[in-house]
Amino acid sequence: MQGKWIDAEGPASELVIDGSEITCFGKAVAYDSKEFVVEDGAITVSLLVGDPANEDAFQRANITGLVITAEGDFHAYNLKFASQYVRPEA
Repeated sequence: MQGKWIDAEGPASELVIDGSEITCFGKAVAYDSKEFVVEDGAITVSLLVGDPANEDAFQRANITGLVITAEGDFHAYNLKFASQYVRPEA
């Protein structure tokens, strides 16, 4: 998942993962922890915040999940959207 990705529908949306830092829609995602799940060949990373009072606002303002499918497709999502991302062409 590391590196630079662009939305498969068009390069206007960029997603960058550099270590534990995630930048999407031009801003850093401020999360407290992440949870990894591997199931049926897919890897899912859920981004979490520790403050329950802030959970709803976080889920609406940020990406909250990343998935690489068993086929190698990469997706990011939250409560309002889901997008497929691809590596930019060199």
